[in-house]
Amino acid sequence: MRSADERPRAQGGDGPGARPLASAGAGGFVERHGLWDERQHVAAGQVRRVIDELGLDKVRFSFADQHGVLRGKTLTREAVPGALRSGVTAPSSLLLKDTSGRTVFPVFSGGGGLADGRFAGAGDIVLVPDMTTFRVLPWAERTGWILCDLYHPDGTPAAFCSRGLLRGRLAALADAGYDLTVGVELEFHVYRPVAEGAASVGVGRPGAPGPAPEVEPLTSGSQLLHEEGLDRLDDLVDLLYRGLTGLDLPLRSLELEFGPSQLELTLDARDAAQAADDALLARAAVRQICRRNGYHATFMSRPATAETASSGWHLHQSLRSRATGEAAFDPTPDPAPGSVPTGSAPGSVSDSAPGEPLSPVGRHYLAGLLEHAPAATVFTTPTVNGYKRYLPMSLAPDRVVWGIDNKGAMVRVVGARGEGGARLENRSGEPAANPYLYIASQVVSGMDGMARRLDPGPPTTDPYDAGARGLPGSLDQALNALDADPVFAKALGQDVVSWFTTIKRAEFARYLAHVSDWEQREYFDLV
Repeated sequence: MRSADERPRAQGGDGPGARPLASAGAGGFVERHGLWDERQHVAAGQVRRVIDELGLDKVRFSFADQHGVLRGKTLTREAVPGALRSGVTAPSSLLLKDTSGRTVFPVFSGGGGLADGRFAGAGDIVLVPDMTTFRVLPWAERTGWILCDLYHPDGTPAAFCSRGLLRGRLAALADAGYDLTVGVELEFHVYRPVAEGAASVGVGRPGAPGPAPEVEPLTSGSQLLHEEGLDRLDDLVDLLYRGLTGLDLPLRSLELEFGPSQLELTLDARDAAQAADDALLARAAVRQICRRNGYHATFMSRPATAETASSGWHLHQSLRSRATGEAAFDPTPDPAPGSVPTGSAPGSVSDSAPGEPLSPVGRHYLAGLLEHAPAATVFTTPTVNGYKRYLPMSLAPDRVVWGIDNKGAMVRVVGARGEGGARLENRSGEPAANPYLYIASQVVSGMDGMARRLDPGPPTTDPYDAGARGLPGSLDQALNALDADPVFAKALGQDVVSWFTTIKRAEFARYLAHVSDWEQREYFDLV
């Protein structure tokens, strides 16, 4: 978090009649249940000073729902101290909805047996702010932003808080002796509405969203990384640059992708929990900045206007030993001719076979990603639309294979270069995935590969080989794969798997029941 002196004054200043923010005080929900450590208390003091010095009027208290969409409340400066003491309440049914906003579980008739009845009656959950995540919004006047963790009213972690689920998996990984570093590449589309203000809000109802806005592309596509093409979008690129860096996000690049109106942003590799927060905030920032400036941004994988190119989320991941700090995926250098290799314990980081791109730990982790790829796809590609990206010869994978620097493979192994170390790039994810669940699925899969010392086999030179095991062809197939894979239920809990699959099956059932434009065009006049 930047200090108050480092934050841009253009968005703040001492507003007329601004009063110092009261102390968060003691004795509230947060203190009673011991939900903050010393770091959080220190950050809370810094946040109060920033709010006072910049004269902020409002603070958004937000959390990631099961779909990786931000929900929450905007509080006035006068209400902030109380929220820091006792959190912010919200209906627990927010964790039980599908993407249309329809509550999937029968909360008013026993709660569907979820989490020992904790969701019955759509009672409250409590949003507890993580004070280390506080930002000042560059695009909203006098407004702050805090990410929250979710708790039940008795102070226990909310059963289906995806941010908490990731932390649990990272703690298990730490117990095994490793930390996870993650790098994010997010592709997305930005369009211009056909008519400013016309049909900009499609009114619908839970279970039946309203019509999507009508848009037109900003670029013609087919010219990957074309400098003049990106230059034509310089006003948009500058808006995104200023907004994302103004949030202290570790932005590396903004790039012109292959499809019409398609862009990509990349973020520096960070600790996995931080990287998940970064991805969540970056997506929300892009959409809000674009909407405020007359654009429509979407992280939907294959919108109807995509034509030639779907959007993916390439997730780079590597492990580092907690004991030594060394990059755990790096192979040992090949011994000099005639030399005698030093001994090492089986499976250690340093006993790679000559020519291997990964250490044994890296190979086991990679094998786990491949072994559990069909089941993990529910988390990496959680929408009906995302499966339409899995096409051969498309730079998106459709097979469960790995390759050395091969962008057609599901997992691309990138060799150690400089300080970066060897890493795995999972190319199967869609940009709409919940960041916490996507990353958690990788930890669950990789740890099982390490525990069972699985072998990934040889790398592919033909990533679209029809004889290789295919990725699920639909969300329904992926859900069946998750049901058949006990590793996720063991790691995350059967309640979590049942909760998420029930929501996603409800979405898929609505999709199957819907008469598509294709069906109407194909049959309505013909027969």
